[in-house]
Amino acid sequence: MKYRALVASESPEGSIVRKIEELEIGDLPANDTLVKVLYSSLNYKDALSASGNRGITRKYPHTPGIDAAGIIVESPDFRAGEEVVVMGYDLGMNTPGGFGQYVRVPSSWVMRKPEGLTLKECMIYGTAGYTAGLSVMKLVENGVNPDSGEILVTGSTGGVGMLALGMLAGAGYEVVAMTGKPESFELLKTIGASAVISRDALDDPGKPLSRGRWAGVVDTAGGEILANALKSAKYGATVTCCGMVAGTDFCSSIFPFILRGVALLGIDAAQSPMDVRKAVWRRLSGEWKPRNLESLHSTCGLEELEGKIMSMLAGRSAGRVVVSLPHQS
Repeated sequence: MKYRALVASESPEGSIVRKIEELEIGDLPANDTLVKVLYSSLNYKDALSASGNRGITRKYPHTPGIDAAGIIVESPDFRAGEEVVVMGYDLGMNTPGGFGQYVRVPSSWVMRKPEGLTLKECMIYGTAGYTAGLSVMKLVENGVNPDSGEILVTGSTGGVGMLALGMLAGAGYEVVAMTGKPESFELLKTIGASAVISRDALDDPGKPLSRGRWAGVVDTAGGEILANALKSAKYGATVTCCGMVAGTDFCSSIFPFILRGVALLGIDAAQSPMDVRKAVWRRLSGEWKPRNLESLHSTCGLEELEGKIMSMLAGRSAGRVVVSLPHQS
């Protein structure tokens, strides 16, 4: 049986080309669980994979898509017809991913759809929402509460940042959104930001410490942005780091750590244990669900993905992109 998928392939000249192809289900990896994919989502990692980034995907041709939500076709651990979500692990990296109408994965990668969410809502969240949820959970576990003070969210027009902003604001935190897109200031306020600042507002060159302001930081950018957030974190603050769009390296003195007791915590969504995933998703479907979740996304089909990928790589995207994969009846 055939199915449709977006395939990234290497041309004879060595460049990566993307096109929609018809593939055979029988050519999927020999894993034990087959899922009919109804929705996926576009993440920065997908855009990199679709562009030939060998640090993410080693071999081409390849179908990206680190998120998938759909229905069980066959599995030793799930009933046919059950609604499920697959995210992270190796999906969409070196295992054909959610930009195809079917995926075949180990059953240990599969999670039943959380109660209180539709399959589409699960993909509005996707890996970005789960990463945001992990970040919020780390803040909470480290004692950062709504009375602790301002929370900074960097890269707040991206998927992780926008969802973290919505979660924290909905939970009663005072959230300051940071973005390099002035045209998005009003949008971020409607999502729940008490204030919006530009990237250069944190810059304090030559000083190892700035005035302590943030009780917590959800950093999605890395690079110099993370370094500046650390300098301006106040005593006992918790800073989480999950992204690298501003760079994979950063330079910091040890002063935020030894003079202010700042905690810097890394966030990894891909390999987090299933019990942690379920705990975070319970809260994503409950008290952390942004009241305006539906408004934080746009929807496209496989045919529109090319333009969405290019916009994301150029830094022009905002919010979440849900990919709809309808099947012929």
